[in-house]
Amino acid sequence: MSDLQAVLDGAVKAEDVPFAVGMVGGKDGVTWSGAAGERAPGKAASVDTVFRIYSMTKAIGSTAAMILIDRGKLDPDARVEDIIPAFADIEVLDRFEGDEPVLRAPKSKATVRQLATHTSGLEYEFWNDTIARYLTVTGRPSILSGQKAALFYPMASDPGTRWGYGMGIDWLGQIVETIDGRRIDDFCREEIFEPLAMVDTAFEVSEAMQPRLASVSMRGEDGHFAPFDIAPPSHPQVYGMGHALYSTAPDYMNFLRMVLNRGALGGRRVLSEKSLEWMLADHMQGLNFRRMVTAMPAITADCDPFPDARRTHSFAFLRVEDDVPGMRSAGSQTWAGVLNSHFWFDAKKDVAALIMTQSLPFVEPRFMKTYESFERAVYAGK
Repeated sequence: MSDLQAVLDGAVKAEDVPFAVGMVGGKDGVTWSGAAGERAPGKAASVDTVFRIYSMTKAIGSTAAMILIDRGKLDPDARVEDIIPAFADIEVLDRFEGDEPVLRAPKSKATVRQLATHTSGLEYEFWNDTIARYLTVTGRPSILSGQKAALFYPMASDPGTRWGYGMGIDWLGQIVETIDGRRIDDFCREEIFEPLAMVDTAFEVSEAMQPRLASVSMRGEDGHFAPFDIAPPSHPQVYGMGHALYSTAPDYMNFLRMVLNRGALGGRRVLSEKSLEWMLADHMQGLNFRRMVTAMPAITADCDPFPDARRTHSFAFLRVEDDVPGMRSAGSQTWAGVLNSHFWFDAKKDVAALIMTQSLPFVEPRFMKTYESFERAVYAGK
């Protein structure tokens, strides 16, 4: 698999990424890993580099909720407000009259399943300019602030009517806390991280992790990367299960291998086989993923992975419903963090893979070219 290292080295040399870590595995273990470039000035990237994984947190938040479903403690079709009554206060942002937002009651009630599939009506400001405008004119905090009040964005559409990427998984984390009684960080550590030996996955950077923490870069107007300061807030009011974790490629590979092994890894079971199979099914109830159009080009480009394939969403991941020639199989699942940390797994071909850096904008064309080259090299080596 020398071609994989060549992809990473070439991308760093071309400044398509500031640095990169890659890893490939399957049910039985890791088959390749490599790194290129400097994770921080004067510090070479290594396989155990620590990343702010942002939205790679979501699959773990969904798994936390899935554990409660598996145990019969949570109904995926329960109304969110029946578990957390304050959720009933959220209305739909209907329009603006001048700079005054006009809200109305939603025409349907959001469910747990809709939170998990981004069909609850809650959408981020990064891909919805109406929500961005709402936050600006009202002075309401962003979900990335860690404030509890930031959970209460208005809905951008009625629940169950469309894909709209947002903070549904942050609410799933609140549901887990409400039903289980443990704080979400304790729940994840005891139910997911410890059983899967995810020793470098945490909501706060430990002393052992700090020396390996990568720096973040943003591409400037001159085309070059420059340092950029961004991180989940430390010790927030609420740990957002949409964005709050730090992790490494080996740790996240353990999580993906648990999925490929139908809910267990190394003799430790996280989910029953039946529940794992249910989690991975299409749960969009007839809807499909739709192209995410940026409202903040410095932060993210448009996000439209595999536009020629039908795309849905399981309870935890984006699904590709058609084979992609030379790449992943139909039924493969994927997602990513905003700083360009990406993963996918392909159960048909027993592949799990990660390609990770810490850069903005998210899914910029130069990064996506590297991602495609990496994925094609993975399958060429199979």
